[in-house]
Amino acid sequence: MAKINKLSTDLEESQILLDLAIEESDADTIEEVSQQIQAIDKNIKKLSIDLMLDGADDQNNAIISINAGAGGTEAQDWAEMLFRMYTRWIERKGFKLDIIDYQPGDEAGIKSVTFTAGGDYAYGYLKAEKGVHRLVRISPFNASGKRHTSFASVFVYPELENEIVVQIDDKELRTDVFRASGAGGQHVNKTSSAVRITHLPSGIVVQCQQEKSQHRNKELAMKVLKARLYQIEKQKQDEKLQEIHESKNDIAWGNQIRSYVMHPYQMVKDHRINLEVGNVNSVLDGDLDLFIEGVLLSGKS
Repeated sequence: MAKINKLSTDLEESQILLDLAIEESDADTIEEVSQQIQAIDKNIKKLSIDLMLDGADDQNNAIISINAGAGGTEAQDWAEMLFRMYTRWIERKGFKLDIIDYQPGDEAGIKSVTFTAGGDYAYGYLKAEKGVHRLVRISPFNASGKRHTSFASVFVYPELENEIVVQIDDKELRTDVFRASGAGGQHVNKTSSAVRITHLPSGIVVQCQQEKSQHRNKELAMKVLKARLYQIEKQKQDEKLQEIHESKNDIAWGNQIRSYVMHPYQMVKDHRINLEVGNVNSVLDGDLDLFIEGVLLSGKS
């Protein structure tokens, strides 16, 4: 809210200054205000993007996999071009790139590559790139000079923390103590050494009465509680990874999200938002923000 208020105030002040400059025919001030408004417009756009990056994993690092489609060397060369494109984009953002797996092509290019982009909201930005990418060009591997269409799939998912830290707030626990009893109802001891712990948020109840010490029983019960909570979190993480993995099935050849045309004309078109850019080489050199931001703002990522 503070950022919105500041942008609103800056815009209002610029409007007042512009009106005065126009009245006085002050060209220098008009130029200064024009630059201020451009900066405000840029900040508004950035804030809009920031507000869109509110997913549970958006702030995480991203793991990207690129796989060449059918077509042998042509598709493998296209996969390598895409890898270079994302490498350049990652460099522009100041993110860190680490290669996890790299499978070179038979003659040129790559069959597949998996790498990470490390940086704030890397996944939030790159999730917009998931899908099939199509290239249309004159084949450099065909002596007849015929136009060729190649496909490659890009899959993006968040880097999840493998380490699960179970934190238990004492306020979320109810601890009851009672006398431990053995077989036949015989008391193990005459003091209330047995411990029952209830984890209120999850409803999990654990108890221990094997030791004569209440402190020791509580310690063992907490170990059991942490183990059970860990298992619940691990199951959630596994289900999440499975859901992400299954979404790969949505990527099918022919359902491309973006086309890169180098012949008979120059154009990159994102089919989701109907955005076209004429400078193909700039896009392939990592100039992707226009597409990424456009898809994020459209809500179609």
